[in-house]
Amino acid sequence: MLTRLGKHLTDDAPVHPQALLDAVAADVPLARALEDFLTASKLALPPDREERRAAARRQSRIDAVPAPLRPAVIGFAEHLVAGRDRARRTGTHPRGHATLEARLTALRDFTEFLTTRRGKTDWAVVDVGDIEAFLHAHPRRRSFYLTGLRQFCRYALRRRLMLINPTAGVQAPQTMAFRGPTLPVDRQRELFRRWSTDPHVHPHEAFVGLAALLHGATTQDLQHLADDDIDHDQHRIRLGRRPHPTPLDPWTWTALQRCLQHRRNLGSSNSHVLITMQTKATRTAASDSYVKHTLRAVGIQPRILRSTRLVDLVGTVDAKLVAAAYGMRNEAVIAYLSDHVDTARLPNP
Repeated sequence: MLTRLGKHLTDDAPVHPQALLDAVAADVPLARALEDFLTASKLALPPDREERRAAARRQSRIDAVPAPLRPAVIGFAEHLVAGRDRARRTGTHPRGHATLEARLTALRDFTEFLTTRRGKTDWAVVDVGDIEAFLHAHPRRRSFYLTGLRQFCRYALRRRLMLINPTAGVQAPQTMAFRGPTLPVDRQRELFRRWSTDPHVHPHEAFVGLAALLHGATTQDLQHLADDDIDHDQHRIRLGRRPHPTPLDPWTWTALQRCLQHRRNLGSSNSHVLITMQTKATRTAASDSYVKHTLRAVGIQPRILRSTRLVDLVGTVDAKLVAAAYGMRNEAVIAYLSDHVDTARLPNP
């Protein structure tokens, strides 16, 4: 790394720390090590990689839009980003990157449908029939697509790119009930035995699996879990925005200790529990995708384990207590209770 850094410095690269970080961005291992050193020494500010990745994802969706319809989509994307920046400056709730990408995804798919199925390459000739035909072709994503199309049509109408708002009278009724996948009890037992008794399972897989299955931990909770969040005396950890520390059962605590031992074996000074070969020499957390792929060996994702746990808890415990314990909104928890009726509470016929 020192050799590669020296080459950058001798090739007339900028020597100011902040500019040097931008110059070596293509060399990912060097950029991470240099960023860790310069930021720890207070010589530079960490580059916002998340913003850059989000901008690249948005651009990939824009590039997939057919050329005749692309200028309007570019303007809409700039409008979304400007609204996000304005909300951040004013202290309100800005839209997340995933929301912006969802809007552009809806437009990307709709423009492909317009050009290939409807033969239209001008926003001014789009009508209600085009919207209905597109939503009819994707019934399961009707609400998802309609939300993005409504926002774009309002924007296009103000910019006089459209003569009417074709989404004004279109509806997408849906229930707020949770419809995601969950695991049956037999599969839960099988996974629990694997993660609690098999010593050959990777420590990260066992800890992520047990924390999600038994304690409903999210990917972000586990991604940013660090030494300061662990109470070794009480066997508790602090997860994300939960108001109280979460007590761990013996099996999850053992898996956590295996993760800490794995970190010591790598000789890392990174304070995060889950570290990789790329982050062991830095202070940064593992990527979100790494945490999601820790369970690749069993073919599931942590969110499915969390949903399974929440569905079980909400069906057997007061939903408000679950919301208070997990730091969730009441509305978010009620979604897991929808369409569930406890027959013991029904009046006798």
